[in-house]
Amino acid sequence: MSNDAATLLVGASTDFLRNFSPFNRMEAEALGFLAERAVLAFHARGSEILTPESGVPTHFHIVQRGKIQARQAGQATVTEYTSLTLGPGECFPIGAISARRPSTNAYVAVEDSFCFQISADDFLHLMQISPVFHLFCTQYIASLLSQSRQQLQSSFAQRAAEQQTMTTALGKLIKQDPVFVTPDTPTRSALERMSELHLGCMVVVDAERHPVGILTQSDLLPRVILAGFDLARPIGELMTANPHQLPASASAYDAVLEMATHGVRHLLVVDSESVLLGVVSERDLFSLQRISLRQIRAGIDNAADIAALQRASKDIRQLALNLIAQGIGAEQLTQFISALNDALTRRIITLAREHHDLVGIDFAWFAFGSEGRHEQTLSTDQDNGIIFRCADAKQVKETRTRLVEFARTVNEDLAACGFPLCKGNIMASNPELCLTLDEWKSRFGDWIREPDPQALLNASIFFDFRVLYGNERFGDQLRSALNKGAKGNSAFLRMMAANALKVMPPLGRIRDFVVEEDGTIDLKKSGARLFVDVARILALRTGVESSSTVQRLRQGSNKIGMSPEEVSAIIDGFNFIQLLRLRSQHLETEHDSADDNRIDPESLNELDRRILKEAFRQARKLQLRLKLDYQL
Repeated sequence: MSNDAATLLVGASTDFLRNFSPFNRMEAEALGFLAERAVLAFHARGSEILTPESGVPTHFHIVQRGKIQARQAGQATVTEYTSLTLGPGECFPIGAISARRPSTNAYVAVEDSFCFQISADDFLHLMQISPVFHLFCTQYIASLLSQSRQQLQSSFAQRAAEQQTMTTALGKLIKQDPVFVTPDTPTRSALERMSELHLGCMVVVDAERHPVGILTQSDLLPRVILAGFDLARPIGELMTANPHQLPASASAYDAVLEMATHGVRHLLVVDSESVLLGVVSERDLFSLQRISLRQIRAGIDNAADIAALQRASKDIRQLALNLIAQGIGAEQLTQFISALNDALTRRIITLAREHHDLVGIDFAWFAFGSEGRHEQTLSTDQDNGIIFRCADAKQVKETRTRLVEFARTVNEDLAACGFPLCKGNIMASNPELCLTLDEWKSRFGDWIREPDPQALLNASIFFDFRVLYGNERFGDQLRSALNKGAKGNSAFLRMMAANALKVMPPLGRIRDFVVEEDGTIDLKKSGARLFVDVARILALRTGVESSSTVQRLRQGSNKIGMSPEEVSAIIDGFNFIQLLRLRSQHLETEHDSADDNRIDPESLNELDRRILKEAFRQARKLQLRLKLDYQL
């Protein structure tokens, strides 16, 4: 290649890189170094660029054109997302190549793509010569670790003082004296002892009982069987030296983090003098968390009064924060919160029935809004109603009166458990929301036939419903009537679509985000709502019966021919916004606090900012489709 051609290519690479952070702030010499060494590589759609099985990454990649999807692989969860889509200017794998370890993600081209790539050595050199690039990379890694540690510190306060939780000190988890051998022990003897005692590992200690090595069952195949290791030789020649260990004062959460970070399944517990006290396994920690979940549910089901349910409500919030720390996805987490809140609500209803005469009344308790969609976060007020049936029309008024009195007790008890009374009075104790099945059908029909602004607002709340308690057939019958009426009314759907387009994603043309006066973004109003509104319209248009936003998107999009890749990216965007909402909500704030859904984008690390920006792009793409479909 001629010098002129090479110069042109370097110039083109430099011009491209200057459009994106951190390269637009990089020192001229460092940017030149990067542009000179960057090689443009083509990756066909569906091809794997990098996987955990590839070993330590040999190249650093910068997306030039196309889309690359990063998908979490393996059991160790080190980030909040299960997948994210990288576009032009975004790069990978920062953490793995910096730490010189295999990637925890698989990177796959979701469309024909081009990526600049430089060697791992050039990447490390670039970090040395460019303070800007070094800060970008180290902040990225540090922010993930710091975030994980902060979340892991979220304590899980259970009711029983003796109950073990993920904040339990490791020393309290040791139930038996440790089993160990010395480095000169014949390997056969050590393995026979492991088999006899059903141990998953054997610890090797020195004369002072300080751990010097470990041999696990997973080591046997590659090191002993396949390698043909002579079992008469001492275990010191076979063991993994410098085993991972933590002090007895460290918490179970510290152990989870250590295991996830280093990919190990056993941790040695030592005292202040580094003397072996015992071993904690991955199974021990899993059992610990499983017991906590079971105890919360048992506490709800066995609660005899509201005081017990108040403690259970706090436990739900605390456990949810613990699960965030363990990398549970937003979709699963909001479903988990909703499921336990459902159980709590049902128990409140059961206790309230003991004080109200409802014998012979056929009714169902409805949840609306986020609870109706299985999407409750840690901050939510009450949105509920009642649907009932009377064989004798003359008894409707009397039945409604009895149900409203009963509902008032339930609403007050829910408020006592941390779910504030709805400011808009969208509660079952409101006689306007305690209706017969025919009345609900009539009301839904009126909103569809005459979609004025108030009707559209009502539709956005009440059409997201499900039965929490009572006769579930009422919910099925109302859903069937709703879908039938809405599907055949294109004018109503068009007005719903116009209403959904009134709020646009807060993406700026110059700055990354458009923020409000206080510098924040409301992730509920300007984020999650964008996906929820479109998903609702899609469900009504296609007859999807689910009230869940994600299920509406999955099922409805399939019926109108959207590609699975497109839908997956949209759902990923919605789930990430939900996760940010959960992360911004804290135990000490009240439910439905004004600040619970606000986030300052400047406070996010580089990775989260990019994912949030991509999430808003997906919302904009979803709205554009809606705009085209209804010619708005």
